[in-house]
Amino acid sequence: MPIERKPEYFKGAQLKVGIIGLGYVGLPLGLRFAEAGHRVTGFDVDTTKIEKLNRGETYIEHIPVSKIRQHVASKHFSATVDFSKLAEMDAIIICVPTPLDERREPDLSYVEITTQSIAPYLQKNQLVVLESTTYPGTTEELVLPILEKGGLRCPIARGPEAENIATDFYLAFSPEREDPGNKQFGLAQIPKVVGGINPPSGRAAAAIYTQVVSRVVPVSSTRAAEMAKLLENIFRCVNIALVNELKQLSMRMGIDIWEVIDAAATKPFGFMPFYPGPGLGGHCIPIDPFYLSWKAREYDFATRFIELAGEVNTAMPYHVVDAIGEALNKKKKSVNGARLLVLGVAYKKDVDDLRESPSLKIMELLMGRGANVDYNDPHFAKLFKMRHYDYSDKKSIPLDAKTLASYDAVIIATDHTSYDYAAIVESAQLVVDTRNTTRRLLRHREKIVLC
Repeated sequence: MPIERKPEYFKGAQLKVGIIGLGYVGLPLGLRFAEAGHRVTGFDVDTTKIEKLNRGETYIEHIPVSKIRQHVASKHFSATVDFSKLAEMDAIIICVPTPLDERREPDLSYVEITTQSIAPYLQKNQLVVLESTTYPGTTEELVLPILEKGGLRCPIARGPEAENIATDFYLAFSPEREDPGNKQFGLAQIPKVVGGINPPSGRAAAAIYTQVVSRVVPVSSTRAAEMAKLLENIFRCVNIALVNELKQLSMRMGIDIWEVIDAAATKPFGFMPFYPGPGLGGHCIPIDPFYLSWKAREYDFATRFIELAGEVNTAMPYHVVDAIGEALNKKKKSVNGARLLVLGVAYKKDVDDLRESPSLKIMELLMGRGANVDYNDPHFAKLFKMRHYDYSDKKSIPLDAKTLASYDAVIIATDHTSYDYAAIVESAQLVVDTRNTTRRLLRHREKIVLC
């Protein structure tokens, strides 16, 4: 007999929650559910991750070993590669990557394969939630048909007349809002947007998330929830593109863009500061504009404003490499044959997260021009083969005065707080600063190039 699970059931204690994908989104979410008293099973195809977690070890720097060990010891958290155990879950939450392919089009293969893995074990009255960032319509058009192949139905319905519609299982979308390394806003403090395929699905998803976050924000549909996530990140993408473009103009005009931003930020209304950099990183902001612009073409709509912002940000690593070439040229050196040291390969400071890091593209472009490129990052002792890059032969170079002086140029690509920027400038022959970390240094300004 299937378990009777009405939407209110998901407010109950000791739910069995399955989390598929134990990365920067899935693992913190699973531990948060365990902390709230639920029985969590993490699912992943990476056996190394599974073995580490079951031994009480961590592979994400900002998640402490003590938290994992606590929940493993209490049997509130375990991990497995056995997807047949999905049949035992009350709720299944999908937290898998949604990257772009080589043509910068959405790659939903991880979502599709994961949904196909759930389908054989889907039970009546189970709740399935997609958290992976994607274009509006994914939950309805991709996930739902796969789950319904076994005969269970979850009808698409909205409005008051659908409040009590009959549904065999519940399906919702609730976008992740994880910000690795953010000590001010953790998962529990960030409101959760939730949209269901139908009202009962929305209520079921809201009921379970209410137990682990401070506030749940219901919306009318999965499409609205999917679009809300894109809006959040496209807002940032567009504004970052604006300051990146203004930075390049300001450099030609001899104006300090960071001074300008700081001055504008003193206005107490109508302005929000954004800062330029070497390009966008992280899983969402560099990718989301392309997801929406791709989907918009289905509706004969050109998202010109959004696409332009994506193009500006995508071009920033090329701008940095050109600036490095100019700086070397003034020293009567060329990029070809130069020894260059990139400081920071993480996509933002003080995290061990490489996803879409502009540093990786900068390194690729420099090596493509004949440079000998090394890196240092306190969060990555060595690199590895990734989706678009293979740096498995590279290890972090220890920093000391002699080492810094041996490079033709040092590129500050990620502004980790552990770096001693005064000492770096003191020892280096040339410093190309993409993050404005050297702004307040008074000594050796002749060595510094801002870009």
